[in-house]
Amino acid sequence: MTTSLERPRLIAHRGISRERPENTLPAFLRALELGADGIELDVRATKDGIVVVHHDEIPRATAPDRSLAGRRIDALTFDELQGFSVDGAALIPTLAEVLAAMRGRLDVFVELKGHGIEGRVLDVIHASPAPARCAVHSFDHEAIRRIRSVASWVRAGILFDAAPKDVVAEMRHADARDVWPREDLIDAPLVAAVQGAGGRVLAWTVNLPARALSLAGLGVSGLCTDAFPELREAFAS
Repeated sequence: MTTSLERPRLIAHRGISRERPENTLPAFLRALELGADGIELDVRATKDGIVVVHHDEIPRATAPDRSLAGRRIDALTFDELQGFSVDGAALIPTLAEVLAAMRGRLDVFVELKGHGIEGRVLDVIHASPAPARCAVHSFDHEAIRRIRSVASWVRAGILFDAAPKDVVAEMRHADARDVWPREDLIDAPLVAAVQGAGGRVLAWTVNLPARALSLAGLGVSGLCTDAFPELREAFAS
């Protein structure tokens, strides 16, 4: 039984990516339909400055013609990118389209992938239906520091794929309150340090129910997962 545990927020990693193409509107809408607390997505900017949702630098998608295949997103115009299809079906959406579709009904965690796109991302979030339900995070802690210096209203986080030497110092440097460690890096002292500094720990990527329950026991605030239905059931049992 898990009734003594406070359930962390369950965040669908790139949407419900085991049922729909990742980082696409169908995947995000499915997360909304299933009752996810939030979605996590990746953003880059096209050559002409449109913020789009996609993980890879070179589109992991089918190009409309061979002349566009193999080119980076930041070397393609938005019009050129529109012809790309993911898994033969869904299109690469813009961040604005995703936020409009979600309409503030869940939290949206935006990971910065492209370089120097902070201002464009902030503009899209600010113009969205529910800016307060959006947050940004990145492995590039300097980008987060720049965002917070011009937009103290936006929630910001820092990603880790190696154990931080001093997580509180990293939080203060970036002015971040969300800490996103790879799930195997999380232990009780890390959670205590982050919470003691007024922050929250959001774990990635947690796909095993037993590990999800263990992290909940440590007081982790959110679990980013590819296995949302399984984790939801684990906490309901």
